Amino acid sequence: MARRKAPEELSVEELRRLLVEKRRGARKERLEHYRRTGRVISLASDLDENPPPSTPTIDTTDSASPSPEALPVNPRRKFLDRVLLAVEVLAVLGLAAVIFNGVGLLQTLNNEVVAALNPETPVPTPLVMAVVLPSGHTPPDAQGNTKPNEAEIPSHLLPMVQSLANVPVPTAAPDQAVRIQIPALNVDAPVVQGDGWEQLKKGVGQYIGSTPPGRDGNLVLSAHNDVYGELFRYLDRLVPGDQIVVYTQQRQFVYIVDRTVLVEPTAVEVMAPTSSPTVTLISCYPYLVNDQRIVVFARLQN
Repeated sequence: MARRKAPEELSVEELRRLLVEKRRGARKERLEHYRRTGRVISLASDLDENPPPSTPTIDTTDSASPSPEALPVNPRRKFLDRVLLAVEVLAVLGLAAVIFNGVGLLQTLNNEVVAALNPETPVPTPLVMAVVLPSGHTPPDAQGNTKPNEAEIPSHLLPMVQSLANVPVPTAAPDQAVRIQIPALNVDAPVVQGDGWEQLKKGVGQYIGSTPPGRDGNLVLSAHNDVYGELFRYLDRLVPGDQIVVYTQQRQFVYIVDRTVLVEPTAVEVMAPTSSPTVTLISCYPYLVNDQRIVVFARLQN
């Protein structure tokens, strides 16, 4: 019987072979244990237990746990994975939305900067239209008493008209009308700024904001027909070709009558701006009834 050698008597090669055999035995025991517990399934025959010494071997079962594919799936872990995936998708979508909004905001800011650096040329606003045509009043009684005719103002607009009754009247500029003459009617009267109740007691009123004489646009003048001098009583006698002379502090302008129309008190479109020099005369009509307006249009002679 061969004598068992002591460890110190073994050569290096023998010690290496002994260690390999010991590891192989331990690995085999673990595999047998996994098979018995159903944790692994044999798909092929075991490797040669006695490989040649020169063939290198790699121990792939030294780990204390089997491969992940062999372990049963944990439902809780699967649910958490799905939750994490959903969170990641939402985070990506949120980031995309933030980037999209940021690009839009940047474009808006750029447009505002461009608009600030290149302001548009302001366009003058058109003449602000009144609610009703000026000079409206009730027919005078036997004592000559009269008052503004508020009945012709739409009820829902009456508060606005009352709020504008005390608007300050601007001082006349050198190019504003100061006098009007109508030779065919023997009219020679002063022109005041504003066409409110108090202004029309003093003469012919120029609608605030209308064009000065001689300029492109509509010069709107109004006066009473049966009170306070009856300055525009006979406007219905004017015919095309008659002259209307308007004076400023510097010069005079001659307008030629073009046409005459009768309109309702609310026909404020006759006061709209025009593209050429025009004068528009307005008064109540008919005499001592005053439920309409007579409007005379005239154009600059030259």
